[in-house]
Amino acid sequence: MSNSLLTIDMITRKALEILENNLVITRTVNRQYDDSFAVEGAKIGSTLRIRLPDRALVTDGAALQVQDDNEQYTTLAVSSQKHIGVNFTTAELTMQLDDFAERVLKPRISQLAASIDADVANSFKYIGNSVGTPGTTPATSLVLLQAQQKLNENAAVMSPRYATVNPAANAALIEGMKGLFNPVSAISKQFKNGMFGEGILGYDELNMSQSIKQFTTGSRTGTVTVNATVTTEGSTTVVLTGLTTTTIKAGDVFTIADCYAVNPQTRESTGSLYQFVALADVTASTTASVTVPAMYSAGQALATVDALPQSGKAVTFVGAASTQYPQNLVYHKDAIAFATADLLMPQGVDMASRQVHNGISMRIVRQYDINNDRLPCRIDVLYGYSVIRPQMAVRLWG
Repeated sequence: MSNSLLTIDMITRKALEILENNLVITRTVNRQYDDSFAVEGAKIGSTLRIRLPDRALVTDGAALQVQDDNEQYTTLAVSSQKHIGVNFTTAELTMQLDDFAERVLKPRISQLAASIDADVANSFKYIGNSVGTPGTTPATSLVLLQAQQKLNENAAVMSPRYATVNPAANAALIEGMKGLFNPVSAISKQFKNGMFGEGILGYDELNMSQSIKQFTTGSRTGTVTVNATVTTEGSTTVVLTGLTTTTIKAGDVFTIADCYAVNPQTRESTGSLYQFVALADVTASTTASVTVPAMYSAGQALATVDALPQSGKAVTFVGAASTQYPQNLVYHKDAIAFATADLLMPQGVDMASRQVHNGISMRIVRQYDINNDRLPCRIDVLYGYSVIRPQMAVRLWG
């Protein structure tokens, strides 16, 4: 008996399943905001305003002290449209769906998934929290526990938490921790497939991804200090001095002497210097105005540091200048938001379908090319991502 002809809806649903199964970082971030983008004909550049939780000060005594709302907002832009092209013939539409997926869809969709993951992996540029030794591949449980410590100090919810590392870190960590795990199933899985799996050291998942980014630090030479005391709460600029002709790259991390991070719940010092992250590239000859996340001192509801940076304090950058380091990621699910939009369904084409599953929208369109007697097909995803709570994520330097 001949096979039934595959329909475009069947193909799209299968392609979407393959895409989701091949995503690593993107699969483990927050996609609860997607419904705001599920509109017909969404355009590149559409933005979503995301409300962040309110934070307020606790006051002592019986007298009521009413405080203004401190709700914060961030935006997420749907600015990335990625597609992959494939030709499949009417003859291939008579195959079994699994055979069609294996031979036609999987080789292409896996590349699309890797490209999307590589975009989301750029989230490291907005995250200051850092652990590990730059230039040394993480290989012990300690560095994973130190990342958990950072999340705890920043009052991140305990679950779900994820770690996604590159192949080198995955290999080194499994080798370094192969004798630490007691559950037989976890040991067995590590031994059989060389991967960690679930429920390890407080992480819901510890995954490997080839899409983890390499970051090249700025040249940032000189004996660097703070040029002027920051006096304004909520300031997003730190002026540094002592630089020679140099660059500071978006994603560079630095600390300032005597400027300590605070727990956002208690607003007390964690005992660790606050790790600033540069949010934009800067080229400087002597001084540099570096854009950083908003700073608030300990007396404020939105406190990030125990005291604002003071003039003359020493600045220390993470990692050597002009050096490339892997940026593995540890994060709570709500640290990063990912959203897809419903692309316009074209009319007058050979086949077209759009499907949504678990917050990911995909469109497939096929058209007949009469000039070349071909049936080109395109598979599209329109999406955006944003680091909405950078304090709930950590960079694990390699």
